[in-house]
Amino acid sequence: MSVVGQFSKQGILVIAPNWIGDAVMAQPLLLLLKQQNPDQPIDVLAPAWVAPVLRAMPEVDTVLEAPFKHGALQLGERWRYARLLRQRGYAAAYVLPNTLKFALLPWLAGIRKRVGYKGESRYGLINVMHHDDKQAKRAMVPFYAALAFAPSPEAPLNLPRPRLHLDRDRLASVMQTLGLSTQRPLICFAPGAEFGNAKRWPTKHFAALALTIMQTLPDAQIVLLGSSKDEAVCAEIKAICPTVHQLAGKTTLDQALALIAQAAAIVSNDSGLLHIASALNRPVIAIYGPTDPDHAPPFSDIAHSLSLRLACAPCRQRECPLGHHDCMQKLEPGLVWQPLQQILHDQAVSVL
Repeated sequence: MSVVGQFSKQGILVIAPNWIGDAVMAQPLLLLLKQQNPDQPIDVLAPAWVAPVLRAMPEVDTVLEAPFKHGALQLGERWRYARLLRQRGYAAAYVLPNTLKFALLPWLAGIRKRVGYKGESRYGLINVMHHDDKQAKRAMVPFYAALAFAPSPEAPLNLPRPRLHLDRDRLASVMQTLGLSTQRPLICFAPGAEFGNAKRWPTKHFAALALTIMQTLPDAQIVLLGSSKDEAVCAEIKAICPTVHQLAGKTTLDQALALIAQAAAIVSNDSGLLHIASALNRPVIAIYGPTDPDHAPPFSDIAHSLSLRLACAPCRQRECPLGHHDCMQKLEPGLVWQPLQQILHDQAVSVL
């Protein structure tokens, strides 16, 4: 695939996705842009809740936190912000969200080259337009990475895997702040899912897995991670297995990144934290029910994607349309424990 022309020294603006997992999977695009234009700064505009992930990407020079409310047009606010972007003098903009309102920003800012997918019929606002084949959808990494090249029906090949980089000196201090030991195995659970209840592995299964881990590895530290929206789910797990550390809603995303970076393994629903763990190259067990494990798979060196692949899946619904939630209910804890036990065993052997 040919490269969309080189730019001036004015810099590149990337408008990031609104979801943490999508932002992680856009990292190879940023790496490609930096390789193609090594002398140009890359600024990324993103919601505040996504910003910590972008700051862990060395290709990003500046993270600009978007002042807009999620889902709101705020045309006047976008016009005022576009004037600020105009002053920064970007030569090109890459618009990763498919909505009309985000395509307005670089157009209002007078940025000459505006790259993105057609999305909400954004003709004119996007002037280097890519098209996504809904009958043959690309996985998320090549979907975003394709924007670094001229529009083509072919997906780019041999792409780098998403990678995040953290300051190792800060990791131990985060553990100390949260009352955790660096000398004991750390296992992270991510029981939440922003998309909806259908993507959540049952709390009773997470709790049963936690009990099995503690019986086998009594010195393990199991932490529950997530946002404040996940506190009720995590409280149910802790009620069954009181030894877990319930940290959902109690950590910043920066702290969650630091914990995941030190984890022996993470067990997660299809969520942003799953993709963070994968980009930090931690051993991952990813649990899929209503979503497609081939669309946004983990890419760690050690990664297990678990799905029953029932006839009704992937339905991609927020709630089970059939009411039984078999895709998650019937994925028993033993099916997760089998690969997790091997991961923990291999790590224990490597330490000896």
